[in-house]
Amino acid sequence: MPKFAANLTMLFTELPFMQRFEAAAKAGFKGVEYLFPYAFDKKELAAALRANGLQQVLHNLPAGDWDKGERGIACHPDRTGEFAEGIAMAIDYATALGCPQVNCLIGKVPPGADINIVNRTVIDNLRLAARELEAAGLRLLIEPINSFDIPGFFLTRTDKALALIEAVGSPNLRVQYDIYHAQRMEGELGNTLSKHLAQIGHIQLADNPGRGEPGTGEINYPWLFRHIDALGYDGWIGCEYKPRTDTVNGLGWREALVQPQ
Repeated sequence: MPKFAANLTMLFTELPFMQRFEAAAKAGFKGVEYLFPYAFDKKELAAALRANGLQQVLHNLPAGDWDKGERGIACHPDRTGEFAEGIAMAIDYATALGCPQVNCLIGKVPPGADINIVNRTVIDNLRLAARELEAAGLRLLIEPINSFDIPGFFLTRTDKALALIEAVGSPNLRVQYDIYHAQRMEGELGNTLSKHLAQIGHIQLADNPGRGEPGTGEINYPWLFRHIDALGYDGWIGCEYKPRTDTVNGLGWREALVQPQ
């Protein structure tokens, strides 16, 4: 049976952030993920994880000024120093929180930038991040994001992520495969998972359209969950969706759509 992790950025949003850990545990989750830990004291976060018996499974590298619309800086040639500083911060937090992998949001291509320079910047930044995280015992992920939700995002498709991994040349770099983004950009969910599972380090889910909980849209999640199990995937699946009402009342999909083993 899949291991589901609650994305605390998207779920239990009716509660202050630090209260969401307890809510996730009470709702039956054993793992949590969220966008960024950096606004909080890492000791406080670690205490919340311990108190609720939770594993932190993922957070992102610093991604620029989120409130101003930035969605990552790995593709910004003039911000490589800031990116390097973010690697060190991410390692510090991930180590304190027992989080085994960190995702890099590549970002939106700067207007007017030379795409060749942008490409080289991304490769160099990812090589640095993969090397530094590997030295700390952590894995680096990259995530394709659909171009409808974030126009101008550098990395939009699984095949491009795989080509980027090949260009970086690090065994410590994997794909974060978000089912919702993949469905919007390319479909072929089952075949992609079958073919490239060895290069997928983490999976996230939401249904489409609307990015709601599984069972609210077009994706055949009962089949897909069985397929993921049959492939032998033993990692976490992050629940990064927008509940139609409140989180707890929307959790019935776990029993309705997941076939007991």
